[in-house]
Amino acid sequence: MRILVVEDEHQIANSIKKGLELEGFAADVAYDGIEGFDLASTEDYDAIVLDLMLPGMEGMEICRKLRQEKIHTPILILTAKGQLEDKVKGLNSGADDYLVKPFAFEELLARIRALIRRPKAANGTTLVVGDLSLNPLTFTLERSGKEIRLSNKEFGLLEFLMRHPGQIFTKDQIIGHVWNYDADILPNTVEVYVGYLRNKIDRPFPKKKALIHTVRGFGYKIG
Repeated sequence: MRILVVEDEHQIANSIKKGLELEGFAADVAYDGIEGFDLASTEDYDAIVLDLMLPGMEGMEICRKLRQEKIHTPILILTAKGQLEDKVKGLNSGADDYLVKPFAFEELLARIRALIRRPKAANGTTLVVGDLSLNPLTFTLERSGKEIRLSNKEFGLLEFLMRHPGQIFTKDQIIGHVWNYDADILPNTVEVYVGYLRNKIDRPFPKKKALIHTVRGFGYKIG
């Protein structure tokens, strides 16, 4: 899952980015409002963490412009402006949640996960496809009751697919959601990681139906 952090305080932005990557997310950072809007409006993100007081373009203006352009990526405002009036303005501008600085990273992480959670694909916090179950909070994966260990990037790729069961994604779409914007990734990298997942999820269970599928000429899906 891929997150955009728009924050002009470099230390805060880089700390959030590092924390998210340790939790298995891909994370991009923009240090001003113009760059933040450009990335948010042209790249695919699963959530945006957005400061309000930004050089170039303020956070509320970014929210309004994104919603006017029919971009509905979940937005979490992260700001020092904690008055009720500020919260109301932020939410009315199109944001989905509002967190006041100083904050605990654990709360920020929980709010991000709540924003990107898809109830139709989840049973509580657990994502389930067939006999495969994945818990994004505990980083646990099981098939038919057997625990499966994944690397962070494998986990991120599988979580993305399991949040959209049955949906076909091209290699470029997968790269856009699982890897950072500035990552030097080639399309065959996706093939490699899909192969890693098959080796752990499908091949050890020969009596079970394969869950990861290649759709020739289109991409990959799980289901």
